[in-house]
Amino acid sequence: MVIDRRKEGLVAAVMVAPNLIGLLVFMVVPTVISILMSFTDWNLLNTSSFIGLANFKEAFSDPLFWKTLKNTVVYVFWKVPFNIFISLILAVLINQRMYGRTFFRAILFLPMIASSVSVALLWQPLFDMSSGMLNKILTTIGLPPSTWIYDPKTSMMSVVIVALWKEIGYYMVMFLAGLQSIPSTYYEAASIDGASAARKFLFITIPLISPTTFFVMIISIIGSFQIFDLTTVLTAGGPSNSTNTLIMYVYQAGFRFFRMGYASALSTILFVIVLIFTIIQDKLSKKWVFY
Repeated sequence: MVIDRRKEGLVAAVMVAPNLIGLLVFMVVPTVISILMSFTDWNLLNTSSFIGLANFKEAFSDPLFWKTLKNTVVYVFWKVPFNIFISLILAVLINQRMYGRTFFRAILFLPMIASSVSVALLWQPLFDMSSGMLNKILTTIGLPPSTWIYDPKTSMMSVVIVALWKEIGYYMVMFLAGLQSIPSTYYEAASIDGASAARKFLFITIPLISPTTFFVMIISIIGSFQIFDLTTVLTAGGPSNSTNTLIMYVYQAGFRFFRMGYASALSTILFVIVLIFTIIQDKLSKKWVFY
């Protein structure tokens, strides 16, 4: 029995080793190096010198840092709730018995396969103020045209729309998996008791898919804080830095101004923010997630 357990442990270690090595090499080590670099001054050419908390002090007094942080929080605030709500509703609709259900699942998931760069290039002409399809649709139904990505007041919401279009199919599939794991006996018992479809959804579906909702919320928040490629190609952070996000500022500080120490400090701050959000969600999940 001891030998069998040792063999099982060895097999398990061999199977897990590639993922652990990849996590260590590509995640843990770079994160530690970045945190250490945040206490230095290095422009890729000179020898790095230790400057303590100077980079962090500069960041907290940098207006562009607060601007990009605000933009990122606004993006997360709007995108995550709509992401969860729309993908859940679509999952509930697609989960019904209907003709062509597999086809509609594939169509909704299809944008997720495309890269963010290609999605941004696809949507750019749609947002054009004079010849864009979206403004033509608005004028056709009697609404005034919008300025979309060309106005600081509407640019971030335009980015949110594109991100939702690209990602809701991905999260819809997760909710579908959660919905299909619910035993049908719960719904049958509720039907016998005379429960309406709305009450079944509120008191059976919502509680039983709460672990899926929690998972979707966490990865959606983390992914939203890391928004980079979509805004870089679609708006280049403009107009007037209205869509310039914190991760974009990290890139600009490191590879445009060659201030690797300052860029590492910004990324460390972002890491701490995401970690705090994750811990808070984990603590709050104990009150509404039913495992």
